[in-house]
Amino acid sequence: MTTQLTVPRRGGSPRGIHRGEAAAGWIFTLPVVLILGVFLLVPVAMALWVSFSDWGGRGSPLAETTNFVGLKNYADITSGGGLAERNFGISLRNNAWYVLLVVPLQTALALFLAVLVNRAVLRGKGFFRTAFYFPSVTSSVAITVLWLFLFSASGVINEVLSWMSIEGPNWFNDPSGVVHNLLATVGVTTPPPALAEGEFLGISWWEWIAGPSVAMSAFILMAVFTTSGTFMLLFLAGLQNIGGDVDEAAMMDGANGWQRFWQVTLPQLRPTLFTVLTLGLIGTWQVFDQIYTGTQGGPGKTTLTPAYLSYDAAFKGQDWGQGAAIAFILFAIIVIFTLFQRWVLRDRPVSRRRARAYEIVGGGSR
Repeated sequence: MTTQLTVPRRGGSPRGIHRGEAAAGWIFTLPVVLILGVFLLVPVAMALWVSFSDWGGRGSPLAETTNFVGLKNYADITSGGGLAERNFGISLRNNAWYVLLVVPLQTALALFLAVLVNRAVLRGKGFFRTAFYFPSVTSSVAITVLWLFLFSASGVINEVLSWMSIEGPNWFNDPSGVVHNLLATVGVTTPPPALAEGEFLGISWWEWIAGPSVAMSAFILMAVFTTSGTFMLLFLAGLQNIGGDVDEAAMMDGANGWQRFWQVTLPQLRPTLFTVLTLGLIGTWQVFDQIYTGTQGGPGKTTLTPAYLSYDAAFKGQDWGQGAAIAFILFAIIVIFTLFQRWVLRDRPVSRRRARAYEIVGGGSR
């Protein structure tokens, strides 16, 4: 009786086993690959083709009647000089202010709630976790309808403000910009010539710095209210994975609570912070259902967003090429911001100057 030995290659595993594992891996992943290909990759490729075509929404986008128009759809919304360019500029302005305010506020509030819930002295942690997370699992449409009721001219918010002798605005019908309103309180009501004459994407720089409208401010508050609970759970998971020995060592060195949080806890939450900021950026740049349910871009297009503008151009205006172009420009914006924040939050090597200081301190403490 002879035994045939299989001599492994330098890579470590026998040739037969390696081939069997590769085949088994493809067999197990093939259903997911097919599903992603049919329902994700193919539609994305079709939408990309539509953005370079004059397809009108009837028949197949690959039919002979559909013509390739190159970058015309992209040029119309970025440099066309007409209503399409101005609408795109207004939507970007609105969404930029939305992102600028929502992402920092929801991140800070989520981190604050996570630190609060993670405290050992807090009783009823399960109740508070559920209470803070509950708005995140509620339908956005239902939350929007509730928000429309709360922020109406005679709603609860204005009623509470009246108790403090403050006359609340007609929230969802007020197109004035918050920054312009603040400038008006100090007497600045006309723009400087440089801001009035210069423009970008069809709107002047004075309009760019108008700030979010009063109507968009209500949506900003709603976004912070509904998303902070989800991000709280992510920060809470990160806090519970941090060992207590480093914090105790910092306490022994005389660091106070704020110093321990800023210099010990927060640096260890960098991966969680990157995840929260990435999800926040993606969600805020893709805001659609709240606008569709609430104001549909009004009043005066001050709540118009690129996602809703893409829907409006394609499904209402039947300009599918322009709608697809807006969607891909929005995709590029999200990718650029994600890469930028990844660069900002990257792990930086210790400089020679700081390393030399550490060596001096370490040598002196021996």
